[in-house]
Amino acid sequence: MTCCAVIDTNVLVSALLSSKDDAATVQVVGRMLGGEIIPIYSNEIKAEYRDVLNRKKFGFSPDIVEYLLTAVEQYGILVDPAPSGVILPDMKDLPFYEVVLEKRSDNENAYLVTGNIKHFPVKPFVVTPKELLEILDRSK
Repeated sequence: MTCCAVIDTNVLVSALLSSKDDAATVQVVGRMLGGEIIPIYSNEIKAEYRDVLNRKKFGFSPDIVEYLLTAVEQYGILVDPAPSGVILPDMKDLPFYEVVLEKRSDNENAYLVTGNIKHFPVKPFVVTPKELLEILDRSK
């Protein structure tokens, strides 16, 4: 099964920081690069990815960051979401939620994958990296 997913920035950061190939975040990024997860994003999300992944405190290689951003653009789906009017505990998360809502309006096989599940409404399509992997594995 292939699914679409808005990948929260914290998932990308965690994957790049991890030294474990079997970490759920690493597997999510690997499955995205392998085509099993189609990233969905907006220009605002792409700008956040670029800003956060290039922060000096993480020390990520500029080549790795560029490779990841290029992969998201090349294999992903750019979405221009309509305003939802939803109020979230951290409004900086709103672009991620609005993109998944927009994509789900025409594809129920779309998820928001995040390490900060409490920042979003309790919905079956808002999942942790581990939960997304379980969904994908169940559908095989």
